[in-house]
Amino acid sequence: MKKYIQNFNKYRYLLYELVKKGIVLKYRHSYLGIFWTLLEPLLTMMVLTIVFGGWYGKSDQSFPVYVLTGRLLFSFFSTSTKAAMKAVQNNAKMMKKVYVPKYLYPLSAVIYNYIIFLISLIVLLGVSIVLKVKPTIYLLQAIIPLTLIFVMSLGVGLILATLNVFFRDLEYLWGVALMLIMYSCAIFYEPERLIKTGNDWIFAINPVYHVIANFRESVLFGQPLSMQYLIPSILFSFGSLFVGIFVFYKKQDEFILHI
Repeated sequence: MKKYIQNFNKYRYLLYELVKKGIVLKYRHSYLGIFWTLLEPLLTMMVLTIVFGGWYGKSDQSFPVYVLTGRLLFSFFSTSTKAAMKAVQNNAKMMKKVYVPKYLYPLSAVIYNYIIFLISLIVLLGVSIVLKVKPTIYLLQAIIPLTLIFVMSLGVGLILATLNVFFRDLEYLWGVALMLIMYSCAIFYEPERLIKTGNDWIFAINPVYHVIANFRESVLFGQPLSMQYLIPSILFSFGSLFVGIFVFYKKQDEFILHI
C-alpha cells in the first residue's frame, strides 16, 4: 500500500494537469465557457418542468427542484463514465511515448467532471432559494450521496475503460444502457406511479436512483437518509470500485497491444 501511495504522490502534479486539461478542452469551443455549466441544467429543468409538470399534474412549486436534483446527479454519472471509458483510448499517444500510471486517465476524467458537477450545484441552490425550499439540518447529509455518486462513477468508469480497450463497440452499448438508466431514475416523474403497477423492481436494481432518492431526501424533503436506498448504493459504489481497480490493474499491461 505504501508503494502505491508513493507512486500516486510522484504523479499527483500530472493528475492536476490532466484535470485542468479536461476542463479546458470541454469548453474550448464554447463562447459561454464555464457559464454553460450553469445555464444548461437550468434550461433543461425548465423544459422538463413545463412538459412533465403538466403531464403528471404536478402543481407543487418545488417540482423544478425535484427535476433538477435528478437531472444533475444523473448527468454527472453519464458524462463522467463516458469520459472515463474513452480516457485510455484518447491518451494512447502519450501512453506509447512515456510511462504514466494508466489509472490517472480515467481518474482525471471523473474528477474534472465532478468539479464541473459541483459548480453546477450553484443552480440548484439558486432555484431552491427562489422557490423557497427551506433547508434543514438534514441538508448536511447530502455529502453522503454526493460522495457515493463519485465513487460509483469512478468504479464503473474503470470497468468501462478496461473493457473499451478490447471491445470498441462498448461505447455504443453504454449509450443505450445510460438511456435505460435515465428513464428508471425517476428524474421527471414520481416513482409511486410505477410502484403501483408492480414495477418497483426497476428502481431496486438501479443504484443511481438510490443515490438520487437519498439526495432528494436531504436537499428537498428535509428527511434522514433512507437505509432502503443507502445500503444498496454503498454496496454497489464500493463494490464497483473494488472490481474496477482489480480489473484495470489486471489488464493494464495489455492496453499497449490494443490501443
